[in-house]
Amino acid sequence: MTANPPSAPPAVVPLARYTKEELTEIVGDIEDPFGVAHTGLTWLAKEQHFGIRRDGRLVAHTGLVTLPLTAGTTETEVVGFGGVAVAPDLRGQGLARLVVTAAREHARTMGPPYGLLFCRPQLLPLYERLGWQALPGTVVVEQLEGPVVMPLRTMWTPLRDGQRWPEGPVRLRSLPM
Repeated sequence: MTANPPSAPPAVVPLARYTKEELTEIVGDIEDPFGVAHTGLTWLAKEQHFGIRRDGRLVAHTGLVTLPLTAGTTETEVVGFGGVAVAPDLRGQGLARLVVTAAREHARTMGPPYGLLFCRPQLLPLYERLGWQALPGTVVVEQLEGPVVMPLRTMWTPLRDGQRWPEGPVRLRSLPM
């Protein structure tokens, strides 16, 4: 008796568009799909999108956008990761790992030395397993009314070998992603 070979992981593909309809396809028609409405923040749209389809249905997504950032005296750009979503009925199957990892591999080709994301505290272990590191201290982000302290946890990942996060206060010089 021979065992069936393991099935190949689902392919992560660039998406030509990502709208409210695609988000609804993944998570359903829920009011606050990312659990961040309580922050009252205005969020920036992502410019590049990556997804996983299963049987024609979009089941996972990660978006990217390049943003200006200051850390201490260092002015740089980061690739912001956001809009990470996995269909509730398919969570726990590694789809977040696949789509975030593929997006990170693409981000390595974009030029900035760092990836950055914001997440709810309960998601820290997931991103830590994926190699992301929590930034200590506060991070200031722009809002329409002026700069505010980001109420979510900030995590970063190097996009170049040997890259270290610069010391000093961190300010994202745009709306958060």
